[in-house]
Amino acid sequence: MPQLDHAIQLRVENVHMAFGGVAALKGVSLDVRKGEIFSIIGPNGAGKTVILNCINGLYAPQRGKIFFEDQDITPLRPYQRAKLGISRTFQKIELFRGMTVLDNIRLGRHLHTRTGLLEGGIYIGPAAREEIANRDFIEREIIDLLEIPHLRNKVVGMLPYGLQKRVELARALALQPKLLLLDEPMAGLNLEEVEDMARFILDANEDQKWKITCVLVEHDMGVVMDISHRVAVLNFGEKIAQGTPEEIQRDERVHEAYLGEKEEMYVTRR
Repeated sequence: MPQLDHAIQLRVENVHMAFGGVAALKGVSLDVRKGEIFSIIGPNGAGKTVILNCINGLYAPQRGKIFFEDQDITPLRPYQRAKLGISRTFQKIELFRGMTVLDNIRLGRHLHTRTGLLEGGIYIGPAAREEIANRDFIEREIIDLLEIPHLRNKVVGMLPYGLQKRVELARALALQPKLLLLDEPMAGLNLEEVEDMARFILDANEDQKWKITCVLVEHDMGVVMDISHRVAVLNFGEKIAQGTPEEIQRDERVHEAYLGEKEEMYVTRR
């Protein structure tokens, strides 16, 4: 793996989140370093998606704070966090199924639009140049990266599930994020699709054009142990372990809480 910048880019401090009488997060703290792939694992209901929703602003925690690049983003709305460079995908695909692949990806460039309503309506000068630049970025950097040039004009709802997952990743990348939150990107994919998705995530993280910090929630232990720099483990809303894949693999608490005492966690090498 490439050398990491050890600066903390995302810091979650003592976050509590409850729904009615059910505590989903109980004082969870995380620190994510710039340029790393940081994975969060745990059983169903452990609070993994909840912590992502708190990071990108869909949920407001009852207690605790979240910092991004040393800025307290706890009170910010989701669109304000997106403007700072936080993008995400969802466990359940959230695409506009009646629109084309290209139009869905373009929505991810919306925050990069600088021209106003009048200029956009007339579509001359700055508005036209901005649209051309955005199209060029999508075609050159995203569609080629994710190997979907043949799908650009296809209606999303007509695509197989695995390709829809790829389009959702493309839309998240269109924001040109500094931090990418990935909620179970491998769920429902076959082996070949999983390998492709893992490769795309690694490209976004390692390629000099991108260098995106990734926070990955995933159940596929092979992928997690193979591509992560560090891993945190949640159980019943509490963080029970954090460390490198090798450290997590040896942790007795993880085996007991997540995999069962007799199960094994295997690391595959890239």
